[in-house]
Amino acid sequence: MVHLRTDIGATNPHVSGTTDTYADNLETDVLIVGAGFGGVYLLHRLRDELGFKCKIYEAGKELGGIWHWNCYPGARVDTAVPIYEYSLEKVWKDWTWSEKYPGWSELRQYFAHVEQQLDVKKDIAFDSRVVSAQFDTSSSKWVVKTEDGRTAHARYLINAIGFAAKRHFPDWKGLDSFKGEMYHSSFWPEHGVDVKGKRVAVIGTGSTGVQIAQETAKDASSVTVFQRTPNLCLPMRQAKLTREEQQERKKDYPDIYRHRMTTFAGFPFDFAPRKTLDDTPEEREAFYEKLWQAGGFEFWLATYDDMLYVKAANDEAYNFWVKKTRARISDPRKRDILAPLKQPHTFGTKRPSLEQDYYEQLDKPHNDVVDVKATPIEEITETGITTSDGKHREFDIIALATGFDSVTGGMKNMGLKDTEGVPLAEKWQMGTWSYLGMTCNGFPNMFFLYGAQGPTAFSNGPSCVEVQGDWIVDAIAKCKQEGVSRLEATKDAEEEWRKKVTDLSNETLFPGTSSWYMGANVPGKPREQLNYAGGIPLYEKECRTALQNWQGFVTA
Repeated sequence: MVHLRTDIGATNPHVSGTTDTYADNLETDVLIVGAGFGGVYLLHRLRDELGFKCKIYEAGKELGGIWHWNCYPGARVDTAVPIYEYSLEKVWKDWTWSEKYPGWSELRQYFAHVEQQLDVKKDIAFDSRVVSAQFDTSSSKWVVKTEDGRTAHARYLINAIGFAAKRHFPDWKGLDSFKGEMYHSSFWPEHGVDVKGKRVAVIGTGSTGVQIAQETAKDASSVTVFQRTPNLCLPMRQAKLTREEQQERKKDYPDIYRHRMTTFAGFPFDFAPRKTLDDTPEEREAFYEKLWQAGGFEFWLATYDDMLYVKAANDEAYNFWVKKTRARISDPRKRDILAPLKQPHTFGTKRPSLEQDYYEQLDKPHNDVVDVKATPIEEITETGITTSDGKHREFDIIALATGFDSVTGGMKNMGLKDTEGVPLAEKWQMGTWSYLGMTCNGFPNMFFLYGAQGPTAFSNGPSCVEVQGDWIVDAIAKCKQEGVSRLEATKDAEEEWRKKVTDLSNETLFPGTSSWYMGANVPGKPREQLNYAGGIPLYEKECRTALQNWQGFVTA
C-alpha cells in the first residue's frame, strides 16, 4: 500500500537555506505566507517598487502555489491565456505559451520565467509551514512561528495562501486499508502514476475529478467515476498557440489587462445586457450556440445578464446544456446520471468545469459512472470500494478528487490568533467575518487575498490577485506615508461587510445550491456565501472608497 498523504507538513524537521530568509528570529517589514500568484505579486510590488523589506514563507518546495501542488493527470487551468497571467509587462513581454489553456507543467515553466524576471526566490523560505501567528501589541509586530521552530517578527502579515490550501478527506470506513495506490489529487506523486492497463476509480466530479477521469481514460483498462452531483461541464475548445500570433497580439496586452478589470469576473468577456426571455426562441438558440462554439466560460459568464438571477432564465440555459450534452452520450443509463433531464441544481451556481472529451470517454463500455447519491460509498476495502447496494468494485488505483475546505479552511489551519489570543478557527467556527475580504477585526496589520468574502471563486485568479494586491500595497504605503503604525478593521465594518456579501448573494440563485461556494461541501461547516458576488468593478470601487479616509478602520 502507498502511504496516503493528508497534509502539507514539512517532512524535514529542520529546514536550512542559503539566504537570510531562513534565519531564526527573522526581522522584516512584511511577511507574506504563500508563494503562488498572490504572494509573488505582493513581494515584487512591495519590495521592488516601494522598497519594503519583504519575505515569503512557503510550505512547498517551489514557486507556483496551486501549480506547485497540482500535478495530477490532466491538471490544467480553466482560464485562457493571456488572461491567466500577470499584467506585468516585465513578465509577459518575453513569454509565450504553447496552448490556450496551459497544463500544470507549462504553468511551472511560467513561474520559472517569473523568477528569472523578478528574482523573488532570494526572499522566499521554502519548506516553511506557518503553525502560529499572533500580533504582539507591545512591539506592534506579528510574531510568526514555523513548523520547524523558527520565529519571524514582521510589521505586516499577509496571507496569500489561496482558497484551496486545506485538503478535504471524507471519513469513509477503511480509508487506510486499501492495498493498491491511493492519492488525493493535490498530493499526486511528482513522477506520476502508471495507469496503463490499471483499473482506476475517481471519487469526485469537480474540475479535478473531470480532468483526472478524462486523462487517465486514455491509458487505463477502465475508469469508474463516483459522482455525487453531475458536473455541468462546458466545452474547453483547447487550441495550440504559435509564438508569432502571441507576439503580434502583445501590442494589445495593456488594453486587454485594463479591460479584464472592468468585467464582472475579470475575464475578457462579460454578461450581455439583455434578458433571456426578451429574445425569441430562435434568437436565444442562436445566441447560446455562438457562446457554446466559443467555448470556455462564455456560456456561463458572457450569457444573458439574468441567468444567475432568474430561475426561468436559468432553466433555458440548462435546457440548452442538457440537449447538447445528452447528444454526446449513447449509453442511456450513463446519460441520465451525467446529464439528467431534471436539473440537479441551477446552472452556473456550481463552477462548471471545462472538458475536452469527458463525456465520450465515460460513454465507452469499459468505463463507468456510479451515482453515489443513490448508492453512497460505504467502505474502502483492501481491494476496492463497496457501495450501499452491496456492490463491491475492485480497483488498482483510487484517485481522491474530494476537494478542499475551500476559501476559509487554509487560514483556519495556520494557528492564527487575535490580540486576545482567540484562534481565528474559533472566531470563524459559526461563520466568516472579514472587512473587504482582506482584513479582520482583532488582527491588526494583517491582510489576506484570494480568500473569504472577496471576489475569489467568482473571478479569474490573477485578476482578483491584482485588484486586491494593489489595494493592500496602497494601504501599506498609505500607513507609512501617514505614520500609521497600527491598522485594524472595526467589528461594525465586519458586520456590515458580511451583510453586504450575504445580500448580494441573496439576489442571485447561488444560495439555493449546496456547493463549496456556500461552504456546503465540508460536513459541519457553516452554510454561508463565502465570496463577494457583486463583481470586480463594484468590489474595487468599495475598497477604494474605504481606503480614502480609512473608512471602517481604526488607526494608531
